[in-house]
Amino acid sequence: MNDNHSGAETAYLDRWVTASFLRAVKTYRVVVLTGARQTGKSTFLRHAPQVKNWEYITLDDFDALDAAEKDPDDLLAGKNRLIIDEVQKAPRLLSSIKRKVDTLGKNARFILSGSANLLLMHKVSESLAGRAVYHLMRPLTLGETKSQKANSLLDSLISSRPLNFAAPRSKIDLENIILRGFLPPAVVQFKSLSAVLGWMEGYITTFLERDLRQLAQIDNLSDFRRLMGILALRSGQMLNQSEISRDAGVPQPTAHRYLNLMETSFLLEKVPAYAVSRTKRLIKTPKVYWFDCGLAAFLMGLHHPKDLRGSREWGALMETLVLQHLKVWASLKTPSPRIFYWRTVAGQEVDFIIEDGKNLLAVEVKASAGVKYSDAENLKTFLSLYPKTTAGIIVYAGREFKQIGEKLWAVPWELLI
Repeated sequence: MNDNHSGAETAYLDRWVTASFLRAVKTYRVVVLTGARQTGKSTFLRHAPQVKNWEYITLDDFDALDAAEKDPDDLLAGKNRLIIDEVQKAPRLLSSIKRKVDTLGKNARFILSGSANLLLMHKVSESLAGRAVYHLMRPLTLGETKSQKANSLLDSLISSRPLNFAAPRSKIDLENIILRGFLPPAVVQFKSLSAVLGWMEGYITTFLERDLRQLAQIDNLSDFRRLMGILALRSGQMLNQSEISRDAGVPQPTAHRYLNLMETSFLLEKVPAYAVSRTKRLIKTPKVYWFDCGLAAFLMGLHHPKDLRGSREWGALMETLVLQHLKVWASLKTPSPRIFYWRTVAGQEVDFIIEDGKNLLAVEVKASAGVKYSDAENLKTFLSLYPKTTAGIIVYAGREFKQIGEKLWAVPWELLI
């Protein structure tokens, strides 16, 4: 589905992924841009330097879709710099693209975009194996909304470079930031929070009634909607499918299938457990997070700033906010660092472990405005067990950037993201 379904194009904000995306376009004959709906893919492709003048076709246009289904070769005739949005709607078109790429070689360049991951990735991988590279468009970052360059604090921490970062100057309303989230329309189109909430209601409805029916046959949309709310309330928790199935009142195989649909449509992310043994990583229980803190808060039923701070979901939403930004930062690096969580049998836990080659960075998230030395106990335990860890940080809701121990830092959330 075209990201701008409302008819008004979202104002363009320069995206941090631009440089790596354009490098991919120069290097590979086919670049696939995917991600959840309304993350700004269509707007990006119409404005990104070097591709904004390419011919653009969306298969949300019925005439273009009809041509793609009836005679895809004719649709591609004479075109060798082409962007095709919602490409998963016309599978036959992929075979034609493959033939064109094989015939023209380096002279053919295609960008394929779509939100329906379950369909798109399977069809692209079948038809364009070895010819395509993939990019995931995530929600905006706070830095992007302020037209700032990507923050280098994480790079400095994970590579043990000297730290010289000042505390943030301006005071930003954290509750409002979390409730709005970082999907482009919620950030740039609507001034009032009530307008954002109305848009989110439409977002969920459109996903359930239109996008989801393209992905799979769902017997009961109300069951699926209820499961979304239950999973949002468990954002930041270890995944227990039998418990989720019981609370939602659906059979476990159904809950499993619905959960997979949410993950493959990019609404839900799994964070695996950290272990030195890669085999153990695969068998340990992952945590689940919603891909956008605003949408998670909406599904939790938290709609006003006064309801947020002090709620039992406040900490989980802060974690979701931080994870969103860690994921974007990781996507800018090649190869991308991997993100885990760490938990011992005794229950000691660190929210996120970033693995960048041989380097580890431990990240704990606190929703409080202050940091006590006792808050770093789990980080200290991790550093003692994994002494090659470059640093441990507590990301918190305060404003002072300070060292709190050997290789331990308290970092204001604003400074990190």
